[in-house]
Amino acid sequence: MVIDLCFTFFISFAVLFLMRKVAREIGLVDKPSGRKLHTGNVPLVGGVSICITIVQYIYTHPDIINYTNLYMYCIVGLTTIGALDDRFDLSVKIRMLVQAVVSIAMIYFAKAELVTLGNILGFGDISLGYGYVGGMITIFAVIGCINAFNMVDGIDGLLGGLSVVTFAAIGILLSMSNEQSLSYLCLLLVVCMIPYIVMNLGLIGRERKVFMGDAGSMMIGFTVIWLLIGASQTPGNPMIRPVTALWLIALPLMDMTAIMIRRIKQGKSPFKPDREHLHHICQRLGCSPTQTLILICSIAAVFAVVGIIGEVFLIPEFLMFYSFIIMFAAYLIVLINYCKIINFFRRKLDLPEKEYSTSK
Repeated sequence: MVIDLCFTFFISFAVLFLMRKVAREIGLVDKPSGRKLHTGNVPLVGGVSICITIVQYIYTHPDIINYTNLYMYCIVGLTTIGALDDRFDLSVKIRMLVQAVVSIAMIYFAKAELVTLGNILGFGDISLGYGYVGGMITIFAVIGCINAFNMVDGIDGLLGGLSVVTFAAIGILLSMSNEQSLSYLCLLLVVCMIPYIVMNLGLIGRERKVFMGDAGSMMIGFTVIWLLIGASQTPGNPMIRPVTALWLIALPLMDMTAIMIRRIKQGKSPFKPDREHLHHICQRLGCSPTQTLILICSIAAVFAVVGIIGEVFLIPEFLMFYSFIIMFAAYLIVLINYCKIINFFRRKLDLPEKEYSTSK
């Protein structure tokens, strides 16, 4: 296994170096702009490289995941449309349409859909059943998860770090349920992510820096929801409870939902990019990019640990769900009113005057 993981690690590194050159030739690079404060044109190949590495591994080890061909077609399709979006800036409608098509393919061919939410309200299991209701909620969940991971990709290392936390947590729970093949796939995804994080953070030279791109965030988000639905909706004896999935992706999910609510409240499109995400706020409050990365990944890890503890000790699902709702409500209140909160404490603590506002 060690040899296998090392080989995958070096393959991932090699593909990254190769794709960097290809990206510069075809213009698949991220250029500095008003919202993008990096220096120079950075290749957007992290996601493409990880996809290539994972697909070649699954192709040679088809037993590692059910519906092997379907999964590979889905992630290749999403990675392709994501790369096209990175290159040509496709409309939101086109991206959503492709994500919906992939969701329908997953439901129809893999029979993977949300059929139960568990006893999240405390009044018995909520059954969605196979059909339009469960199907529509599944499509919504897939699109939501894909875009949640897309929206957190705002500073170096963040998407990679959050992905490592999520895949590690899923892998731990799958291993505890004796689902060793899928657990090993999660480990492989973590290993594939490490070379990207190293290059994304510029640890081997700023000139070798790469970004994940929408290609990567879409593939990662889809893989996460594929694993979570498969693990939580297994007939008879699910590997994890549905409510646990919320805690494993809590921070990306809460950040996406809160920022979309904030944009709607301000009369803006929920899909219009801005600099009001959690990582932007942390930096605005004085945290360095490294401090922001460590802080957010640590919070995500704590949420994931809560989910694992809840699953291991079988804490009632409704308690886990209501706790999640309380955490989200607190997160939403702070995110929407963070300027007022910071200014209030500055005045109360008689700190140097520096009024914060949401204006850029």
